[in-house]
Amino acid sequence: MTDADDIRRQIQNGRGAELDWYNAEATVGQLMPTLGAMANSRGGLVLLGLNPDGSVEGVADPADAVDRLLQAALALDPPLIIPVPETVSLDGKTVVVARVPPGMPHVYAASGRYLRRESADNDVLPSRELRLLIVRRSETSFETEIARGAGLGDIDWNKAKMYVANLSGMGDISVEKALLKRGCLVEYDGALRPTNAGILLFGKEPQRHLRGADITAARFAGSTMSDHFTRQDILGTLPDQIKRAEMFLIDHLRKGVQLGQTMARDEQFEYPLEAARELVVNAVAHRDYQITGDGIRLFLFNNRMEVTSPGGLPGPVTIDNIKDERFSRNPVIVQVLSDMGFIERLGYGVDRVIDLMRQKQLRAPSFEERAGSFRVVLYNEGEEIQPEAKPAAPTFAFRSLYQGVELNPRQEVALTYLHDARNNARITNSDLQSLCPDVHPETIRRDLADLVTKAILRKMGQKRGSYYILNQPEAVPVREE
Repeated sequence: MTDADDIRRQIQNGRGAELDWYNAEATVGQLMPTLGAMANSRGGLVLLGLNPDGSVEGVADPADAVDRLLQAALALDPPLIIPVPETVSLDGKTVVVARVPPGMPHVYAASGRYLRRESADNDVLPSRELRLLIVRRSETSFETEIARGAGLGDIDWNKAKMYVANLSGMGDISVEKALLKRGCLVEYDGALRPTNAGILLFGKEPQRHLRGADITAARFAGSTMSDHFTRQDILGTLPDQIKRAEMFLIDHLRKGVQLGQTMARDEQFEYPLEAARELVVNAVAHRDYQITGDGIRLFLFNNRMEVTSPGGLPGPVTIDNIKDERFSRNPVIVQVLSDMGFIERLGYGVDRVIDLMRQKQLRAPSFEERAGSFRVVLYNEGEEIQPEAKPAAPTFAFRSLYQGVELNPRQEVALTYLHDARNNARITNSDLQSLCPDVHPETIRRDLADLVTKAILRKMGQKRGSYYILNQPEAVPVREE
């Protein structure tokens, strides 16, 4: 039921994107543009029975006012279905309230015009935003559409069999029937065909069929994009992308040490790893896969982490209700990722991320919706984290000598080792492997090769007898921040 006090408070705040009012005699033609603009935006309330200044005039015939509002909604193209308008008593007079819910399923035209509502005015939707809105509003069926040009031979059946083997509650059914029930296959002309979701989750080459269904991960040296960065293009099925993105985070998030209240040494990443993982999984699960011009972007800077997803917030989700609202753009993908055990990192809201950041006394994440994309930013501002010393505290000035150069924790270990005169100023793959025993040898090799590319190290010798030495100091790329 509409609350009179709430309506009164909103009127006091004035007309806006989600509130407008008209006098008791407003016509169907006057009401249509506002109802259509709100339906194409975030929804809102339309009141009948107020003067232009917001004072209450009241309606003499509430039933007629309700009928005009419904006529105006149904006169839109396509017809807008809204809850039956209600009446509320303000200052002893009757006002009729029509509610346009957020997240309507279509794009609505009023007398041939597509409008939006960003303030107290009804503005014409620019052509680009209209196209994006049409794409977003038709998103609910995209994942279950037949993947263009794909057949059963494009499914990796080994992955599909492993998935079905771990399913519970479906009984002893074939892999094909399980994927059919999950929406990864559909029947068409008497044959089974993979859907877009099926290709994304189990395809041999998903990006061949769905361009832009990937993640671009990069670590930059400073607080802005620059020429000094490490990049990885993450392809493959969605479960594989999540796993590879997690490995990128583990490899490239800075690691530090804090002294707690008991003075115990507490090693940790610059962001809670579970929060960073949660953002990646949410982006993979909820992005708009109809937008093929861009993929998910996972960018690490020296002061923040950004995850940007193609497509705005889905359905009724807004920046204001993002913690509490539940809506899935891709229910098939969400279900399969849940079956695969990602559910503990998935969730529909971001309350877990916020709580994890709060627990580490870090700044709350920020959320930004742009035309065609949604971005979440984690900040590493909070309690000061001292750089980790491994195997010993750096004996040289990283900040001055290597200012502006992106170094991961393992590379800092290597340079600390080399700048220690006791180590004869050379390092091998085996040396760094012994200093970082939990890291894969291939990662160690790439770290040292990257330092050569950055002109910080020089490789000497060949194959098993190779080792690395520091380049001349003047050859080290130093950049002012």
